[in-house]
Amino acid sequence: MKKFFGMPLLVASLFVAGCTPQVDVHGYVPEAEDVASVAVGDSQGVVLAKLGEPTTRGLEGTNAWYYISSKVRRVGPFAPQEIERQIVAVTFSGSRVAMVEHYGLEDGRLIDLSRNQTVTDGRRLTFFEQFLGNVGNFSAETFLGG
Repeated sequence: MKKFFGMPLLVASLFVAGCTPQVDVHGYVPEAEDVASVAVGDSQGVVLAKLGEPTTRGLEGTNAWYYISSKVRRVGPFAPQEIERQIVAVTFSGSRVAMVEHYGLEDGRLIDLSRNQTVTDGRRLTFFEQFLGNVGNFSAETFLGG
C-alpha cells in the first residue's frame, strides 16, 4: 500500500519541481552611474575605460557601441519569455561621443524570424484582383517577340 501512495507523490513532486520558474540573465549593461559619467565629447578610450568592452559594435561602418542585457523566464515545458531588456547605445561622431541612449523592452518590436516570408507594407491584392488587373496588358508581340 505504501508503494501505491509513494509513486504518485514522487511524480507530483517532480512535476512541481520542473515547473518552478527559472530566470536567466544574458549580456552586460554598465551601472547607471557609470553610464551617466559618459559625456558628449568623450573619446572612445574614455568610454572603454568607464563602461568596458561593448556587447557589440555597429555594422557596416556605423560608429556605435551597444551594451545589451536581457532577462528570460523559463517555466517547465513552455516557451521562454523575455521579461526585461536593457540596451545602452553610445554613438560616436569620429572618435568622440555624440549621443548616449537607453532602450528597454517596451522600445522593441517583435520580429518573427521563423515565418519564412517577407512582410511588405504595400497593398495586398487577392488572386482575382491580380488576374483581372493583367487582362489587356499582353499583346501578341509580347509572346511572338515581334
